[in-house]
Amino acid sequence: MRIAVIGGTGLIGTRLVTRLEADGHDVVVASRATGVNSYTGEGLAEALAGAETLVDVSNSDYLDEAAANEFFYGSTLNLLTYGAAAGVAHHVTLSVVGTDRLARTEGGYFAAKAAQERLVVQSGRPYSIVHATQFFEFIANIADAGTSRNLVRLSRALFQPMAADDVAAAVAATAVAPPLGRMVEFAGPERFQLEELVRRQLRLRNDLRDVVADPLARYFGTDLDERELLPGPDATIAPTRYEDWFAAGGRAYEPATAHPA
Repeated sequence: MRIAVIGGTGLIGTRLVTRLEADGHDVVVASRATGVNSYTGEGLAEALAGAETLVDVSNSDYLDEAAANEFFYGSTLNLLTYGAAAGVAHHVTLSVVGTDRLARTEGGYFAAKAAQERLVVQSGRPYSIVHATQFFEFIANIADAGTSRNLVRLSRALFQPMAADDVAAAVAATAVAPPLGRMVEFAGPERFQLEELVRRQLRLRNDLRDVVADPLARYFGTDLDERELLPGPDATIAPTRYEDWFAAGGRAYEPATAHPA
C-alpha cells in the first residue's frame, strides 16, 4: 500500500514511517524537511500522487487558538482537497484525547484541533481520527511549561500517558485498515496525577526542581478538571508501562515549541 505520512519527520512521524516500511508499505515522507508544506500546498500534489492512504501527524508550532487554527484549517483543507484530487481512499488524522471536552470549556489550542477534526468529518471523505493521550516523551515539556523560579506548579488532573512508539503503532494499525468513519481512542496502561509522574521523571533525571500540585495551575494555558485528560471506557490500552519505557532508555522529546500532546 502506498501511504503518505504528513509530518513524517517528527516524533510520531519517524516512528510511523519506520513501522510502515518494515511492514512492506510504500511510504512517502512528507514534511517541510522533505520539501512538502501542507499549509502552503508546496509539493503536496506530488507527495499524494498514487497514495491510497494519507496520514496526518503534523502539528502546529503555536499553542494560541488563532495561530493554531490558522495552521490546522489551512493545512487540513489542503490535505482534503489535494487528497480528493489524488484519489486518496483513507484520510487518517492524529489528535488528542479530551479535545472535544477541552475545546468546549477552554478553547485555545484544543478549539483549533476540534475545528480540524470537524473539517475531516464534514468533508465527505473516508476517514479515521485517532485520539491518543499525552506521550511519555513530553513529560519534561509539561514540567517546563509549569515552571516558575525553579518551582513546578501543576494541575491535580489525572492522565494516562503512553509511549510514542505505541502511538505510532496505533496510527499504523488504523492507517492500513478500512476507514472507520469515526474517532477511536488509545491510552497508556497506567493512570497518574500530572504532578506525581512529572516529579518521578525529574527525580530519575536528577532534576531537583520542586513539584507541587496547585488547583489554580494551568496546563499549556488551559484550566483542567480532574478527569478531562482521561480516555473513555472504550479506549484501546497500549502495552508499555512508564517504568519499562524509562528502563529501555526513553528520552524526552525536545521540539522547538512544546505541544500539549
